[in-house]
Amino acid sequence: MIDALNTLESTATAQLASAADAAALETWRLAYLGNSGKLKAAMAGLKDVPKDQKPAVGQRLNQVKATLEAALDARKAALGPDAPAKVQAAQIDMTEPGLITSSAVGRRHILTRVRDELVDVFARMGFAVADGPELEDDEHNFAKLNIPQGHPARDPIDNFYVDDPRTNLMPRMLRSQTSTVQIRVLEDAIAKGWGPPVKIVSPGRVYRPDTVDATHSFMFHQIEGLYVDRGVSMADLKTTLFQFVRAYFGSDAEIRFTPTFYPFTEPSAQFEINVRLTPDSPKKWMELGGCGMVDPAVFQACGIDPEQWTGFAFGFGVERLAMSKYGIPDIRLLFGNDVRFLAQL
Repeated sequence: MIDALNTLESTATAQLASAADAAALETWRLAYLGNSGKLKAAMAGLKDVPKDQKPAVGQRLNQVKATLEAALDARKAALGPDAPAKVQAAQIDMTEPGLITSSAVGRRHILTRVRDELVDVFARMGFAVADGPELEDDEHNFAKLNIPQGHPARDPIDNFYVDDPRTNLMPRMLRSQTSTVQIRVLEDAIAKGWGPPVKIVSPGRVYRPDTVDATHSFMFHQIEGLYVDRGVSMADLKTTLFQFVRAYFGSDAEIRFTPTFYPFTEPSAQFEINVRLTPDSPKKWMELGGCGMVDPAVFQACGIDPEQWTGFAFGFGVERLAMSKYGIPDIRLLFGNDVRFLAQL
């Protein structure tokens, strides 16, 4: 054991003499004097030394330790004032600001920006913002919107039901349209004491099990509008939508109404805009959404007298509006999170 300590001392002092900088000194210190160093290992072997030899071996261990510590101090002094008194291992200060590795600046997603732009346009026309739950029930998603039992729109293949509609008369579902908010707003107006006018827009997510392609997704966004007062007419609806399109797309925007049918509005129309989705492509008519006068049956379902009140409603796809305004040819680009695409908008 004493011979091993002598060899350890001579080897350590020889290596210390070749240490030329603070980093080399620290490496040497860890190797010989550190908690996991060779001297510590030798001390652990003291328990295996015969009892009659332990005093001598223990004394030699202390001598080697003192010799190596003194040699380390002398080597530090020899290297000059630039060598630290006790070299510390490199540490990371977690409180320091992070390094900037990219010049890219974050921004709001295009759908968020378009939603805010739409709300701003309608707010300037006096529309307030309303919202409602995404998990809805049959009453608000279908029944009070004049969509009867057995209607194709209720088919399980076209909706995300939470409860089985075959066994539950009022199944819950992920809402398939933001028109549900209209019903809740009208119900709330009645509950609080009816006071016209009701003039709201309700942006939000909706869900339908559509096959994903360039113009369809199983989750997308709508913005719904409702205006109820005395004497509201189809002329008010057309004026509102023409003002919206020209404010959002420009005064030269080409728009048209095409008659259609919806259970909750009568008369009803499909609203379209003539746009060019890419700079080199020809213009084509794209459907933005539907609109019409609120059906009297919807008013009656909410406890409102249709002889006293009239109103119009409209609903647009936010993705369709974004694609039309910014020339985006494929809806999947909006959900792909491709930084190269998002950086262009």
